[in-house]
Amino acid sequence: MTSMKEDDKKEIPEIIRDPQTGCTYQRLRFFGKGGFAKCYEMQDLATEQVWAGKVVSKKLLVKKTQKEKTAQEISIHRSLLHKHVVGFHNFFEDSQNIYILLELCKKRSMMELHKRRKALTEPETRFYMHQILLGVQYLHHKRIIHRDLKLGNLFLDDDLHVKIGDFGLAAKIEYEGERKQTVCGTPNYIAPEILTKKGHSFEVDIWSIGCIMYTLLVGKPPFETSTLQDTYKRIKKCEYKIPSALRKPAASMIVLQLQANPTLRPSVDKLLQHEFFSSGIMPAALPVSCLTTAPRLDQLIEGEPIHRRPLNEVNSNDMMAVDSPVKPQPPEELRAVESTGHRQNLMALRDQIASLLTGKLKCRPECLTDELSDPAAQPLVWVGKWVDYSDKYGFGYQLCDESVGVMFNDTTKLIMLANGVTVHYIDRQGKEQYMTMHKYPSELEKKMKLLTYFRRYMTEHLMKAGASVSVRESDGLSRLPHLHQWFRTTLAVIMYLTNGTLQINFQDHTKIILCPLMQAVTYIDVEKNFRTFRFATIEEHGCDKKLYTNLKYALEKMNSILTNKLC
Repeated sequence: MTSMKEDDKKEIPEIIRDPQTGCTYQRLRFFGKGGFAKCYEMQDLATEQVWAGKVVSKKLLVKKTQKEKTAQEISIHRSLLHKHVVGFHNFFEDSQNIYILLELCKKRSMMELHKRRKALTEPETRFYMHQILLGVQYLHHKRIIHRDLKLGNLFLDDDLHVKIGDFGLAAKIEYEGERKQTVCGTPNYIAPEILTKKGHSFEVDIWSIGCIMYTLLVGKPPFETSTLQDTYKRIKKCEYKIPSALRKPAASMIVLQLQANPTLRPSVDKLLQHEFFSSGIMPAALPVSCLTTAPRLDQLIEGEPIHRRPLNEVNSNDMMAVDSPVKPQPPEELRAVESTGHRQNLMALRDQIASLLTGKLKCRPECLTDELSDPAAQPLVWVGKWVDYSDKYGFGYQLCDESVGVMFNDTTKLIMLANGVTVHYIDRQGKEQYMTMHKYPSELEKKMKLLTYFRRYMTEHLMKAGASVSVRESDGLSRLPHLHQWFRTTLAVIMYLTNGTLQINFQDHTKIILCPLMQAVTYIDVEKNFRTFRFATIEEHGCDKKLYTNLKYALEKMNSILTNKLC
């Protein structure tokens, strides 16, 4: 696969110089695209600081209104400085492009979080909502309406702190009582007064935040339907349902925000005082594992200064374990326990790949370029190393974040987090127990020693597969996805993780990582190039013969697993 189209290399140079300041930047990896812009990581060659570089081609800014809109976005964003707003660093232009350098949020947007997790826990929602409201409070005090608040415009830094971004639709209220008339926004988050063209102000952001809160807690937007027309009808009628499972404080806060009459919606200041924020745990921080898996609620540390009632213990202190010898299973059989949920996930992935391959998929050798890749859909967790010792003990593996796991022949599992201290034990029934490398039940001593052995062997003898990722030290809150089952064939090792990810490592050292939630495949070629493509992109543009063959093989193996009811 080629790294980038020739036209892009000419239009977006690798070394970019700011003519005003003399600062020189190097264009690094492709980061994504949207609207008129393409995004790259850009490094200041003098300071080595890395920024998110938003590159807008002047060829696309044909109309006067488009140029004015870009100028307004820059003007508004550069005037902002707040911990929950994406930082604005610099902007400049040359003969071909406008360059906007912004704070780099490596954990992507909350849209990717939503796609991987669907509904979040209440403590997580409280954590994110508080930060969103603080950011919007700052904007409103500056008399700025964002007008496009949605999960895709809420970015996350390495500590999972929210940063509000994309001010392309933002507007400033110039005088008291001014009502804007422009129809703008995103369908699932747009306020009724925008659709009915009655004029709008700060209240449209409150409506959008209500939609965001509902989506985080319920797992889908409140007014979402299969057609745009029906969605708009429901918004105008303020027609949505609060699930009975939601606790009263959460339901109450959503209802306050999603009111058809904008004058009845509370201000951000009032929302910050809502009982939702004092009715349960407000985490002081969240582990990065929350991007893929719910945290351990019993271990969440409350933030200050608000006093909150403690949650009951979620996990039992029962440390019973089974360590009886079990005859190893033949290599072609899966090491797994029956699971309806995992079977459904695998069926969904199988159907996605089947649909992709049964279409008129074009096989072209150089059709998937970096520009068509979607780094936002890249898996957060994959198997970087593995060792098969199932003739005696089991299968060991290391995830990309340096955490290590062993799936023993008796189907029990041990997972050591990246900090090298915290350990999760999962028994045959799937019950989780938590301990450390220094304090654990005596009956687990043999397995703990084997975990240490597997870890040492992989560290000393094996190379990690795929791209490197930044690692933040894990803590006791983490509950990472782990290996659910695996098996070997004559051509590959196939590994299925508990978050639905299917990874296939082929003997020729190519690898594919399939994610049903992001509907994407990550392809690692023999040169260790690591690129992620949405299924929709492959369907539209085709793929090379090798990736096609790998996908076809994956489909065959998934059909075999499901037919034999091995998952």
